[in-house]
Amino acid sequence: MKIDLTKLVTESRNPHSEKIDTLSTFEMLKLINDEDKKVAIAVEKTLPDITLVVDAVVNAFQNQGRLIYIGAGTSGRLGILDASECPPTYGSKPELVIGLIAGGNKAILSAVENAEDNRELAVADLQALSFNQNDLLVGIAASGRTPYVLGAMEYALSLGATVASVSCNPQSPMTELASIAITPIVGPEVVTGSSRMKAGTAQKLVLNMITSGAMIKMGKVFGNLMVDVEATNAKLVQRQKNIVVEATDCSFEDAEQALSACEFHCKTAIVMILLDIDALSAKQKLNNSGGFIRQTLS
Repeated sequence: MKIDLTKLVTESRNPHSEKIDTLSTFEMLKLINDEDKKVAIAVEKTLPDITLVVDAVVNAFQNQGRLIYIGAGTSGRLGILDASECPPTYGSKPELVIGLIAGGNKAILSAVENAEDNRELAVADLQALSFNQNDLLVGIAASGRTPYVLGAMEYALSLGATVASVSCNPQSPMTELASIAITPIVGPEVVTGSSRMKAGTAQKLVLNMITSGAMIKMGKVFGNLMVDVEATNAKLVQRQKNIVVEATDCSFEDAEQALSACEFHCKTAIVMILLDIDALSAKQKLNNSGGFIRQTLS
């Protein structure tokens, strides 16, 4: 099958790096760094579209829906990375944000031949999750044309679900199909066609914004503190204590006592200290406020 890549910005040749193989190591790295500086500016231009996606994700969460990322290769791995970081960071359920990659778990570490060209595989992967209209799908592909991702987007749309895209080429099949299209145009890569570089960095920034923004709006951040962090290792136990101290200006000992009394739930410990109440009362007040600390305090 012949594929015309000549019109894709991500596949074009970068005139600034045409002689990169002749440069010193420092000059080579300086060139890469200069190109990377363009990524944040490209993402900034898409903030209105990212805003729409974040609000749509919050709406999905509030209606028993999920956020599903789907992609192939680097794009799929980035979705899995972002999804896997949500439970330890925000205490969210593992099934709330899910990353799918063409070829399944094997493809996380190595390429699976022809998986990204299989539209039917994407439909089967979504059906295995019982994907429904309450869920929100984000298709990720630097090229904006990956068949696996397009197949998933078409299926999700057929169910009436909201579908977003994250790609780096304008007027691509994915941008035309998506309900909301996020399209940071980062330009040609330093190494021609290596979209794990600038395009991948742009995708990582966008996905960080989507989940971080949604979790903040769901009350999982107080100030700038991750108050739903789970204490799954020694570092995170210490982080919980530091968070309670920062949020309440209490002593380290008081933070330890409050956390111990509420089975190491940061939000509860913070409310206990700030309202001077016991763990059970703090939990009840938090539940009545939907888990939002500010509403509980007011």
